[in-house]
Amino acid sequence: MGLYAAAAGVLAGVESRQGSIKGLVYSSNFQNVKQLYALVCETQRYSAVLDAVIASAGLLRAEKKLRPHLAKVLVYELLLGKGFRGGGGRWKALLGRHQARLKAELARLKVHRGVSRNEDLLEVGSRPGPASQLPRFVRVNTLKTCSDDVVDYFKRQGFSYQGRASSLDDLRALKGKHFLLDPLMPELLVFPAQTDLHEHPLYRAGHLILQDRASCLPAMLLDPPPGSHVIDACAAPGNKTSHLAALLKNQGKIFAFDLDAKRLASMATLLARAGVSCCELAEEDFLAVSPSDPRYHEVHYILPDPSCSGSGMPSRQLEEPGAGTPSPVRLHALAGFQQRALCHALTFPSLQRLVYSTCSLCQEENEDVVRDALQQNPGAFRLAPALPAWPHRGLSTFPGAEHCLRASPETTLSSGFFVAVIERVEVPSSASQAKASAPERTPSPAPKRKKRQQRAAAGACTPPCT
Repeated sequence: MGLYAAAAGVLAGVESRQGSIKGLVYSSNFQNVKQLYALVCETQRYSAVLDAVIASAGLLRAEKKLRPHLAKVLVYELLLGKGFRGGGGRWKALLGRHQARLKAELARLKVHRGVSRNEDLLEVGSRPGPASQLPRFVRVNTLKTCSDDVVDYFKRQGFSYQGRASSLDDLRALKGKHFLLDPLMPELLVFPAQTDLHEHPLYRAGHLILQDRASCLPAMLLDPPPGSHVIDACAAPGNKTSHLAALLKNQGKIFAFDLDAKRLASMATLLARAGVSCCELAEEDFLAVSPSDPRYHEVHYILPDPSCSGSGMPSRQLEEPGAGTPSPVRLHALAGFQQRALCHALTFPSLQRLVYSTCSLCQEENEDVVRDALQQNPGAFRLAPALPAWPHRGLSTFPGAEHCLRASPETTLSSGFFVAVIERVEVPSSASQAKASAPERTPSPAPKRKKRQQRAAAGACTPPCT
């Protein structure tokens, strides 16, 4: 099934209440779930505008075999999206017959509403906020390549590398074909907002991972050394898992759990593309995993990223209106599950270091869960100071909460996020004498801007470090 047909199917499923956008995207079996998800979300956001343009242009009357949801996706792509650059097939030809009329109706709608920009046609709640202006963050997958080679590749494509950013203002100022290295995050490249790399050969080959800045924090702060055994408690869709594997250099073992079989299948595809070979996937509830199982006796690191309200994710508003302000009943239920997951993780006998994270802005899912878990294990664990240079800290709801990290579009140029690093106060005698806590990861030197010696095949556009 092609991209546009898959997107139309998801839109139809959402309208008939068969599921959420994300759930239907994962169940569609379309390989590039991020590309499909982005197209569906943007088409949904402009739904009322597209309906008006399609009706005024008489598209469905002229093309009687064209289904409404497919028409909406195609018109979005023609007028507001990429314009079928490099593809589109028969749909490009079909829409081409009506292109002039559709563009004229869009222009007429703008005049009627007294606006000049497409986004001004949106209802207030659907207009892009700070999150839509976030830079594009790209993690270099060190299982397959290195930052120097990726930088060289982009430079050969006409991009200008500006070195390591000195502040967030450098990231905000990015424009055109300029890119930087993140000021705090190793192997994280930063491109201007709206840079689309879904079809880039390095992304398709698994050399690049498109990942939000804050989403890179959990694995980076867990920092398991090569050879470690790690549990990824709520693993899908898999970006954090692939990040863990890169830190492990594929040496050791990752036990990854998730209850959703379809999400796990998509995750397996993602991990294979990323070159991950040290991960064992299990369709299993982490809460049902026994800490006394001999398979996990060497697990020193755990990453619980449990289901949450998603109040820090702007795209969630498209799927669940009001998701930014979850009800007290829902918050109570979510916090209960999150606390059970965190407390269960703390019972693994050899655990040394744990990173708890959510994509929620709610105190009930973040600081409150961490506080209660620590109170249930007095003297056994502590909050570890994490990334002192990170500007947005935890809410001061209990002593030490400032060691937690928060993220938001305004303060950190990322989606809303929460991270807490928890360490065992004393390593149990039964545990291996591996390091009790990972040191702060010092940012690696910025890839050199000086051009390297030319290789024998200089100028070739093949993906680096294959």
